[in-house]
Amino acid sequence: MHRVLVLALEGVYPFELSIPMRIFGTAVGHDGEPLYEVVTCGLDGGPVTTSADFAITVAHGSEALRSADTLVIPPFAHGPGRRRDRLPDALRQALALLPDDARIVSICAASYVLAAAGLLDGRPATTHWNEADHFQRSFPQVQVDANVLFVDDGRILTGAGVAAGIDLCLHLVRRDHGSEIANRVARLCVVPPWREGGQAQYIDHPVPEPSAATTAATRHWALQQLHRPLTLAELAENAGMSVRTFCRRFHDEMGMPPGQWLTRQRVEHARRLLETTDLPVDQVAAHAGFGTAASLRQHLTATIGVPPSTYRQAFRGPST
Repeated sequence: MHRVLVLALEGVYPFELSIPMRIFGTAVGHDGEPLYEVVTCGLDGGPVTTSADFAITVAHGSEALRSADTLVIPPFAHGPGRRRDRLPDALRQALALLPDDARIVSICAASYVLAAAGLLDGRPATTHWNEADHFQRSFPQVQVDANVLFVDDGRILTGAGVAAGIDLCLHLVRRDHGSEIANRVARLCVVPPWREGGQAQYIDHPVPEPSAATTAATRHWALQQLHRPLTLAELAENAGMSVRTFCRRFHDEMGMPPGQWLTRQRVEHARRLLETTDLPVDQVAAHAGFGTAASLRQHLTATIGVPPSTYRQAFRGPST
């Protein structure tokens, strides 16, 4: 069973601390058996203060990290004089106990821990949008993207602020076991299986006039049209806007251009079809609007690192 260690550091935020247990602990296989074992640990196994008006008791100290398949570090409050660009010796020693192949995940500003440990050097990463500028100044060697909800860079994953930890943990369930199981976890936890857009939609912007048109209805319409080519002109016409206005408003709402968003939706639709149907790859490509199997292969490989046949085999077994 995959073992997820959650490291509770002094000043930990209780909400984010609970996310891994709630998401991974809800994931079960088709036989009803748990897919993950979730263990919470501290640096010394003693009581851990939180950012709230209570402390928590954990049963394990840092030695538990030796058995981690995945380590999740939730964010924590920083007390006076506590530097975020350096690791305390005890924390550095604890991270050194991790197996070399362990997956390492930060939620929100816990990305500072990974960066201070040198784990993000030369890598793409994210953090809470309100911390992004300071984070980039503190760690110029990290490729910071403040517009996304999480960054999956293989063994190292970083999440944006607060509830983006839910998106990230669901993404890991989906990556490990496919969309069907991840979607069931989302339904049981009463959260969306994935959220469109990125952090840009949560950054402070001037409030638009109540009568201002949005692109929401057009996004919903586009999801019903994924099987065919869609042009910017069609999207703008559906929204009743000029192309220029539509592109600007779309980016303001979703944090990315329409074309990028549309490609993401096509990839997600193709993944669901590969996981849940026996359609040949060329038909999956047609249903998802990629046109050809070669185009689907190119986009899927660019997005998740494997071609359609490998992806299907990983989640559904060898095709017949």
